Order: sequence, then structure tokens, then C-alpha cells
Amino acid sequence: MTRQFSQLIALGCMAILIAAPITALYFLINIELFAAMARSNLGLPIQWQTVSDMQWYSLWLLTVFYVATGLAGLYFLRRAFSNFAKGQLFNHSNSRDLRLFSIFLFAQALAKPLHFSISSMLLSMNHPAGQKMLSVSFGSDEVKVIALAMILWVMSDLLVRGSKLESENKQFI
Repeated sequence: MTRQFSQLIALGCMAILIAAPITALYFLINIELFAAMARSNLGLPIQWQTVSDMQWYSLWLLTVFYVATGLAGLYFLRRAFSNFAKGQLFNHSNSRDLRLFSIFLFAQALAKPLHFSISSMLLSMNHPAGQKMLSVSFGSDEVKVIALAMILWVMSDLLVRGSKLESENKQFI
């Protein structure tokens, strides 16, 4: 059952790795839809009628960089779970891949408030003096993701130690 679950996770990661760039390109072509989604999701008191197309494209690019951090992490997670699906549990490759996933997860958790802050500045550039915004948000979701990244970092070390024990076991047999 563990192998099938690992294969499912690896396939899910692959599906996201394929779908995300296609979705990003779709939003680049249909920037109005991207703008509508941003208006509804950001929840900022922006004077939306003052936002130009160049600002929307800039926000799109900023969002692509933010999402790319998560996609890079998913790439390494997919590699680790592909190995788990093959029955290769304790090896240095899995440890390295989980460690890289945890680094990208940590980086994305730290980048989220930065993305929100830059977005608020970018979208309020056209506001009159005194009405420009800098909105900073750091909440429990980011703290949870940072904690998860640290846990995965420790687990990657456990895989290395498990690999050493497994190789010692094979030498005795």
C-alpha cells in the first residue's frame, strides 16, 4: 500500500508540475482573468480602476517567481516519492531530495509575506500621494509551513542514518 500511495503522490506532483506552467501561460494570454482572480484573492483596498496592464503583467511575473519556488520543491518531492514507490526507502538521493524540498518549502513560506508586500506596493503605485500601500502579512499558516519544513529536514537526516544501518545489516548477512 505504501508503494501505491507513494506512486500516487509522485504522479500528483508530476500533474502539478505540468499544469502550473500551462496555467501561467494561459493567465499571461488572458491577463484580465488573472486580474479578476487577483482582485478577489488579495483583499487589498486598492483603487482597482487605477491599475494599468503593465502593473498586472508585473504582478503576474512576481507571482510566477513565487509559484516557481513551490514547483522546484515539488520536483524534488516527486523524485523522492518515485524512489519510495520503487521500494528504495533509505538512500542518499531520497535524503537529498527531501532536504531540497524542505529548503524550497521554507523559502516559499518566507517569500509569501514578501510577495504580498510587493504586490500591495505594485498595485498601489498609481494612487495619489499618501494613499500608496505597503501591506505585510505573516500568520500561523506561514509558521506551520516553516515547522513542516524543519520536520522534513530532520526526516532527511533520518533517511541517511537508516541508509547506513541498512548497509551495515547487508554486510553482516
